[in-house]
Amino acid sequence: MNEPAYALGLVREDCKDIDATLHQVAMWTGGDFSKLKKLYKKNRKRVKPFEPLILVPDLSFSQVAIIDANRLRWPGLEVQVRPRRQYRYGKLLAHVLGYVAEANEEEMGKRPELALGDYVGKQGIEYMLEDRMRGVKGLAQYEVDVTGRRLKERILKHPRAGHEISLSIDLGLQKLAMDWLSEEAGGVAVMDADTGQLWALATAPSYDSNDFSSGLTPEQWAALRDDPLSPMQNRVIQSVYPPGSVFKHVVAGAGLSYGMLDPKETVNCLGQVKLGRHVFRCWRKGGHGKTNLEKALVQSCDVYFYKMGKKLGVDRMSDFAKACGFGKLTGIRLPHEKSGIIPTRKWKRRRFGEGWQGGDNLNMSIGQGYTLVTPLQVARFFAGVINGGKLLKPLLLKDEKTEVQGQIPLSQEQLTLLETALIETVRNNRGTCRRLRTKGVIVGGKTGTAQVVRLTDELKNLKDDDIPYKYRDHGWMAAIAEKDGRRFAIAALVEHGLHGGSGAGPVVKAVIDYLFLNKVHVKPEARKAKARAARLITVNPTRSSNAH
Repeated sequence: MNEPAYALGLVREDCKDIDATLHQVAMWTGGDFSKLKKLYKKNRKRVKPFEPLILVPDLSFSQVAIIDANRLRWPGLEVQVRPRRQYRYGKLLAHVLGYVAEANEEEMGKRPELALGDYVGKQGIEYMLEDRMRGVKGLAQYEVDVTGRRLKERILKHPRAGHEISLSIDLGLQKLAMDWLSEEAGGVAVMDADTGQLWALATAPSYDSNDFSSGLTPEQWAALRDDPLSPMQNRVIQSVYPPGSVFKHVVAGAGLSYGMLDPKETVNCLGQVKLGRHVFRCWRKGGHGKTNLEKALVQSCDVYFYKMGKKLGVDRMSDFAKACGFGKLTGIRLPHEKSGIIPTRKWKRRRFGEGWQGGDNLNMSIGQGYTLVTPLQVARFFAGVINGGKLLKPLLLKDEKTEVQGQIPLSQEQLTLLETALIETVRNNRGTCRRLRTKGVIVGGKTGTAQVVRLTDELKNLKDDDIPYKYRDHGWMAAIAEKDGRRFAIAALVEHGLHGGSGAGPVVKAVIDYLFLNKVHVKPEARKAKARAARLITVNPTRSSNAH
């Protein structure tokens, strides 16, 4: 929404002493004369002598009162009333809506309808739908007396308002997701599996869009820019992560698609496999024993997928992953989306000057190695698993029509195998997503743990809570949920969350309860405090870790 704001302009042909006037403006506003003079020199060529050149874009009420009281002593100064964008939900929707700010030289050069002091969309929906939401200026002619008081007004051209938009975002759900991400870094995407509409797109930490529309101070900008948690980053679409075990459904799909996987055939997991001199271990030290496809997905057996990755090879895994929408932009109406990386032989040769190795296949098969994805890509893929294989464009507007961008290359029978495994991962007592069980709702899920760095022996021996924050694994949880014909896909990523089940699982469970049970479970304060404390943990190189 817009609200009236006050700007101070200078009409050059009415001003008797430019420097003296600029000095007085600096005194009234607490500004710097040299900066005002630089601004004046920079913009005077763009503004006609009889038009106001904006010196201060946002005046306080007290400043307006002082200037108005002294207006006759300082001819040429005019207080301009202009609309200013007010973001009612501030940080809650900052990465969706974005913000507006004053147009720069380049933007004014490209768009002749823009004038000095005009605001334009810089990020988010504000940027992508700038033309749709911007209205058309009107034109008025005024007759004034010697003091500048308006006597007559004639409208030469009526203004036209821009178009309103309605987001698909559910504010209650967005607020809930942001609450669960508080004190964390991460993102949550909730997609209607049949339409592609996004009910939540939450990323944390966030920033307040109002700070940009009112004008950031250099100190405020430096704080945002230098924040180690990067609050300006939209982690759902702009951050890419190793998918971890969430990617096992993609590898399983590749095996089914190429006819190289018999779902009933078993692999004997003894807890590790050898490839040359290297040992690749399963997360369960003792192994899973005889394991078929469903058991491998339900219990997330690494050895099963090591062997599947070795059989498939990088070419098949990469081609199938790309057919599932990974390594490509989703096309969401937000700027600066990242496509992630689905590695190939050529990619590795170009990037590192090295050939593809057998161990690379094994790493890729469990979502490690070079593979990088966004949370939104994960949500879209799992939506496709339950909607008949349709890869839908993620939508943020209520009036956007559903758009099918691709098709997962699997038969309905094969998709059902993947969906059944997701559901059993919740139902089965040995499934890794048991915490998602919800009465009356069909729920499926897949956890993922994405390694950030290879831990040293010293760090491996530490308890989870003692591992330094920056070395902790990322936690993934992808889920599907259905009741009464409503189907959703959910993807949550908590940076350095250690494990998918404990790190991202509670976020997803809260989302499911909101969607289907109308329950709101806020994040416990103790969990927030624990997340805050985690970022302070460091390692004493000679002894154990300690917090300070």
